[in-house]
Amino acid sequence: MCRHLAYLGPPVPLGEILVRPEHGLYRQSWAPRRQRYGTVNADGFGVGWYAPGDPVPARYRRDRPIWGDGAFADLARVVRSGALLAAVRSATLPGADGEAAAAPFADGPYLFSHNGAVPGWPGSLAPLAGELPPAELLGLAARCDAALLWALVLHGLRTGRPAPDALAGTVAAVAAAAPRARLNLLLTDGSSITATAWGDTLWYRADPAAGTVVASEPYDDGPLWTEVPDHTLLTATRTEIVLTPLKEPAP
Repeated sequence: MCRHLAYLGPPVPLGEILVRPEHGLYRQSWAPRRQRYGTVNADGFGVGWYAPGDPVPARYRRDRPIWGDGAFADLARVVRSGALLAAVRSATLPGADGEAAAAPFADGPYLFSHNGAVPGWPGSLAPLAGELPPAELLGLAARCDAALLWALVLHGLRTGRPAPDALAGTVAAVAAAAPRARLNLLLTDGSSITATAWGDTLWYRADPAAGTVVASEPYDDGPLWTEVPDHTLLTATRTEIVLTPLKEPAP
């Protein structure tokens, strides 16, 4: 469910990454090539990007298909950035909060997206939700599984955990509570990317000249794409990719 992508590299128009490639995220909204669950991603979309000298990203989100938003083509044509995160959404449950449930979620310098689903939602994650401070629980961005996953990751970040630990810890806790959960998480602060492959596809493309892309699936058939093994944590900068196996939660 869903497709997402993060980019770090030379500043380019958003459309060069999201729209122009033959199988870019724009096309993946109706014709993904490697999506294992669902066939279209038409329940909303969003893109967040960073402007030079400003650590807080801007966002553009809608509760409609990306192809149904006439303003997005102009925005993607002229807005340039060297760091972005974008997603097209296939909702786990219909009608959950519309635009508020569309990734990327944001707080301070961070952008976050979830590709997957949590079975038994919301009951399966009620114990984990109960561990959040009341103010954070009441401040959920939306009433969907992705929003709660973001709250759990953000709680880890706020308590001083590095981004890789915050994502890995959230995946371990959620997988223990809902063993069939699909938990491909994607996080950036504009200078690094952290992601998990857990139950769905994840790929990366590293090019010293053209930057780093981490995505649910390749947006072209170029030779630089590498698939990330399932149950893996990925950390990336503009020049380096590190893959770390994630352990199965204890029974």
